[in-house]
Amino acid sequence: MAAAFLFLLLSTISFSISSSSTTSCRSSCGLLPIHYPLSIDDGCGSPLYRHLLSCNASLSNNSRPILLLRTPSGSYPIISLSYSNQDSHLIISDPSMWTCKALSPVPQAPFSLDTSTRFSLSSKNSFLFLNCSPDTVIIERRPALCDKFPERCGSSCDSDAYLCQNFPGCPNLIAESSTTCCSYFPTAVESVRKMLRHCMGYVGLYWRVKGSGDGGDGDEVAEFGIRVDFEIPVMAKCRNCVEKGNGTCGFDTVTGNFLCLCGGENSTTSCEDGSWKHRASAVVIAVSATVASFAGLAGFGALIFYLRKMRRNKVVTCGVQSNENRLF
Repeated sequence: MAAAFLFLLLSTISFSISSSSTTSCRSSCGLLPIHYPLSIDDGCGSPLYRHLLSCNASLSNNSRPILLLRTPSGSYPIISLSYSNQDSHLIISDPSMWTCKALSPVPQAPFSLDTSTRFSLSSKNSFLFLNCSPDTVIIERRPALCDKFPERCGSSCDSDAYLCQNFPGCPNLIAESSTTCCSYFPTAVESVRKMLRHCMGYVGLYWRVKGSGDGGDGDEVAEFGIRVDFEIPVMAKCRNCVEKGNGTCGFDTVTGNFLCLCGGENSTTSCEDGSWKHRASAVVIAVSATVASFAGLAGFGALIFYLRKMRRNKVVTCGVQSNENRLF
């Protein structure tokens, strides 16, 4: 019994140590880099973005893994990522959106975001709604000032939107397919779901600035996808972790407190100060002391059991054994 208990104790302690100090953080998924505050491994990055990204193997053996954004409506492939302090964002693709190659795709749950997270729908998105019911959706031409001051305009869907007449990649597709189109920017992702109750489909487009690498001069171009902005928490602890000892910023999966991950060990400051080494030694000493204590107790218990057994088997020569001549 004592041996079984000791084995169970050692197994529990060993599991606790290994689970708290062997966090490994992947730095990429396919061609996309994974940096703080985002992560695809639990205990890495910031707890604000815990379990929101995943890296899934492609269905094709020859394809790279796919980085996915998890939302209440499903998981969506991430096309690109930017970690710029002033412009941090990711671009996702929604398979249920209409495109040049897939007009009227198989209906799926429309894209939505969890409003309790640090992700938000970017104002650089444009949404086109197709084949909406004129009985339930106000479809009309909106004044030009609505482009700059949308809050001054009503909730109508613009039937004369620029993108309806210039569908990216196939500008004449809308007109040639006899599809009605109007543009409406939702005040929240919930508005997309409400619009799709009265429309056959939608298109998400984001405006990208053409850089010098694209042969552009700073002009914006519309591309398929939905831009989702995120915040990068400013943490002196994380900067110290990276600069001193080349650590990786992470957190305790139980408490959520900051940790600097140092190649399989954890520190509350940096990998350079060696604090994780002292803690590792302390843990080893504590475990050794605990094992020794329980081993001593187990040995003492075994001695008592042995003496009891020997006393019961002893032949009594002076009459019936009484309380006076008992050892225990």
